[in-house]
Amino acid sequence: MEVVTVSPKYQVVIPLSVRRSLGLKPGQKVQVVLYDNRIELIPIVPVKKMRGFLRGIDTSIKRDDDRV
Repeated sequence: MEVVTVSPKYQVVIPLSVRRSLGLKPGQKVQVVLYDNRIELIPIVPVKKMRGFLRGIDTSIKRDDDRV
């Protein structure tokens, strides 16, 4: 677990180990969520990067007769 300090301008530096683990790049946006009295930073993944992430998914599910 890493510890960071909030600057007088309310800024924090994300530790290098966390940035590397998440693959964060300079200028990348993160979503800030307040949840159960804590702050969560969620990296926003560009839609272009999502292309093909469902490749190979099994779509052969049994459907009801009234569904086509």
